[in-house]
Parts: sequence; structure tokens; C-alpha cells
Amino acid sequence: MGFLTHKLERSEIAAGDHIYSWRTAFIYSHHGIYVGENLIVHFINPDRNSSANSSFPACSSSLITNFPTTCSNPGCHFTKDKDGVTISCLDCFLGNGSLYRYQYGVSWYTRMAKVRGGTCTSAKSDPEDIVVHRAKYLLHHGFGDYDVISNNCEDFALYCKLGRLITGKASSGQVLSFVVAPATAIVSSPLRLFMPTPVTLATTVVIYSLNKYASDIGVRDDLVEVEVEELAKFRANRNQLKND
Repeated sequence: MGFLTHKLERSEIAAGDHIYSWRTAFIYSHHGIYVGENLIVHFINPDRNSSANSSFPACSSSLITNFPTTCSNPGCHFTKDKDGVTISCLDCFLGNGSLYRYQYGVSWYTRMAKVRGGTCTSAKSDPEDIVVHRAKYLLHHGFGDYDVISNNCEDFALYCKLGRLITGKASSGQVLSFVVAPATAIVSSPLRLFMPTPVTLATTVVIYSLNKYASDIGVRDDLVEVEVEELAKFRANRNQLKND
């Protein structure tokens, strides 16, 4: 395994794989579930005009603006009722990017060694047939309202693989990389950002690493298992409780 990502060849991909592709010089990544027959189910922002697209690029529907407008695969680009869950062929999903596989069941030191979040977890995946079933079910029933921080493409793929939702303050791996890393740098040395000392750098790395470990869905204690057929009802009940 590399310290940054887990690149693979197309011939190595299998149904139920959680795959992703880096965008714009490894600044952010887009995630999905490979369901076989050269197709990927993934979650995007259904509102192309959303301000979230400009403030935080990951998972935004602006990703698909570089996809071919026509595709020979008849199942490509299907989206039910303009929901955020869509299906694309592998070529369209990747665009000009490369193919990577999200790793499950990794050791804690392997996860901590990774430079970037959003590439692996210590949690073990469910069997591939269950993963594919969840992805296909959500394609027709939705995954709730898209939120760039708490309900994005990585969260979608993680749920398909694990069947668990984060009930606390959600923070996916790549969100952590965008938000926590700069924040820890600022907190660690607000007046010496451009003149970091060894102590400042070490402190920032430690804080970032601790947050990265704590955010791992494999160790969090604010998770709840929800059957995919009950997901919409579960979200509705939670929203009702928030509004009461």
C-alpha cells in the first residue's frame, strides 16, 4: 500500500468495491461503489447551482461537467427524480482521473501512516452482494439531502460498505483533510504560519493524526446500524426529533 492512495488497474476492480478518483492534483476525491458491468453508483450534489460547489469541490455535481455528453453505455447517467444518487460508467466516473480502491480492515498504524484521509478505514466491509444491493437500492430511493460536510459521496460509499450512519458530528476522511489540517496549523502557530518551527510542525502533525484516528468510522462510538430499506424512515424520524 502507498502512503497516499491505493491505485489499481481496471482489471482488478470487483463488484462491491469502494472506489475513488482524485481530482485537481490530489486536492479532493470523488467516491462511489462499483456494481459490476462497468457501472458505478455514486452520490453528487443534485443542485448544479449550489454555492457548495464553489466553496468545497468534493462530491459536487460540477464533477460531471467534464464527463462525455453522450455515452454508449445505456445505463450511464441514470438518476431517479433528480436525486443525488446517480449511476455512471467507469469512463465517465473517472473522467481524466485514475482509479483507486478504498481499503477496509486496515490496521491502526497503517491508517495513521496515510498522508491523506479518505483512503482507508479499520472497519471491515460487509459482503459484496450486500454492498451492491445497498448501492442499487439507494439509486432508486435516495440517500437523503446532500451535504458537503456531513452527507457526501464518501459518506454514501461508507454506508454502502458498512450499513452504518454517523449520528454525531460527521466528518469524512477528506473533509478532515480540508478542514482539520489547516485549522490545526492555525491553532498551533497563528503568528508563525510562514515560519514554522520543528515544535510547531510536530504539534500540528500530532493534532491532525489524533483527529484522523478519532474520525475513523471503525473506531467511532456514535454509529448506528440502519437497514437500507429503513434508511428513509430513520432519517425522517431524526429530522422530526430535531424539529420538535
